[in-house]
Amino acid sequence: MKKIFPISLKKADKIAVISPAGAVDPAQLEKGLQLIKSKGFEPVLGENLYTKFSNGYNYAGTEEQRTKDINWALNDPEISAIWASRGGYGCQHLVENLNLKGFAKNPKWYIGYSDNTVIQSYLLKKGFASIHGQTIKTSSFGVTDESYDLTFDILQGKSLKYNLNSNQFNKTGNCEGELVGGNLALIYALLGTKYSFNFKDKILFIEDIGENFYALDRMIMSLELAGVFNKIKGLIVGGMTNMGDEKDNKQYEESFDEFAYKLISDRISKYDFPTVFGFPNGHIHDNRPLIIGSEVSLKVGKTVSLNFKK
Repeated sequence: MKKIFPISLKKADKIAVISPAGAVDPAQLEKGLQLIKSKGFEPVLGENLYTKFSNGYNYAGTEEQRTKDINWALNDPEISAIWASRGGYGCQHLVENLNLKGFAKNPKWYIGYSDNTVIQSYLLKKGFASIHGQTIKTSSFGVTDESYDLTFDILQGKSLKYNLNSNQFNKTGNCEGELVGGNLALIYALLGTKYSFNFKDKILFIEDIGENFYALDRMIMSLELAGVFNKIKGLIVGGMTNMGDEKDNKQYEESFDEFAYKLISDRISKYDFPTVFGFPNGHIHDNRPLIIGSEVSLKVGKTVSLNFKK
């Protein structure tokens, strides 16, 4: 299926800001909303952006309220892009009731990461690319200015290219393919469902936060048992933050946890696809955007290059 990429935004275009998962406070979005304005765009707030509903987790409204907001943002012809306020948990509640009737006529960029991986997998299944990048809410570890600037570059039609230093766990090689993935826990949660990514001949990106090492191993093992590593052409590993028992060992607070990388590296050692560790995307300070659904070329050697092409 040929992927559809939204048209570039123009100054004064409207960007919907919605909360499809966890609850958020107004103060947490002030900086992000002001940034949208400073770039010449108009943020339009979803009706339930700041709604709170507690049901074993603090959601941004009931499932019905959150579904209403995302369907409004997807289908309103005056909206040119959709930016999630945050992740958390709750996007899985929405996918059965998403409506793309208006969206299909007027595709727009969807921006988010973490739990938003569910929405991005859904959109890709329907043939639409999206941006795996920083949400409007800035987390406790902050966000670099460049991370946001690169997202606005994508919105305005500019190309994306990354050049990185090597990592001790990297596996050399070159490959080309469509980029899929996002948060590992959600990729794992979607396995076996009709909303799971298609991994055949793809380049897979994964990142995560706050998982015990045994849980990380369980998710990687599930991908292996599902045959994912026999299907993909390359693997990119981003942030692995606060992994293991961070209460007992401060080293696990690093954005690129070395033991998590070693665990993943050991599990995929029998495969020969090129692999990159330490990519600057995930629950980290330097969270640079990726385009899910884009054709990319990956070269891993003494240095790493990732080039995006439609």
